Amino acid sequence: MLLEAAESQLVLVDYQARLMPALFESEAVLANALRLAQLARLMRVPVWGTEQNPSKLGENAPALRALCDRTLAKMHFSAVEEGLGEWLRPPAKAPQGNARSLPKHLQKPAEPERSMIVIGGCEAHVCLLQTALDLLEDEFDVWVVTDACTSRTERNRDAAFDRLAGAGAELVTTEMVAFEWLRTAEHPDFKAAQALIK
Repeated sequence: MLLEAAESQLVLVDYQARLMPALFESEAVLANALRLAQLARLMRVPVWGTEQNPSKLGENAPALRALCDRTLAKMHFSAVEEGLGEWLRPPAKAPQGNARSLPKHLQKPAEPERSMIVIGGCEAHVCLLQTALDLLEDEFDVWVVTDACTSRTERNRDAAFDRLAGAGAELVTTEMVAFEWLRTAEHPDFKAAQALIK
């Protein structure tokens, strides 16, 4: 199964400026998170951010925060516990005005559900893990971008990947996401996306 840009949403978990210096390979991880957010913007994929206890840990890195449609401040380690699921799967709107009286085949079709959740973040074994597991439980397809995830130690990060793979998440890289969203070198955004990756 390949990622579809039209069915995807990007979730960026807790890339907080005060937290990043203490994390393993944090500069490369943040650079990949920025690439993902820029690619998502380019390909019209919604981008959501989360921040763990921002009054103590501060906001996400400013460049990343600026690329998010919205950012969820949270105290629970899982963003789903704080309402992320409602952002990812908003309640269906009832037909408005005269549209209610039209036969079904003439009514405007509902927006397709974006059930593919591409997720990266910090700390992989705590907030990212708990958020991703809750998303899987809520029947989203979860794609964990391994090179955009980190923890204080490599061992904790890798343990999170093992557990997530065992729970049914797909493990991918930033470039895998980019080229699956594009699908072809003839895509109108191919050159711009390629420039972000190189």
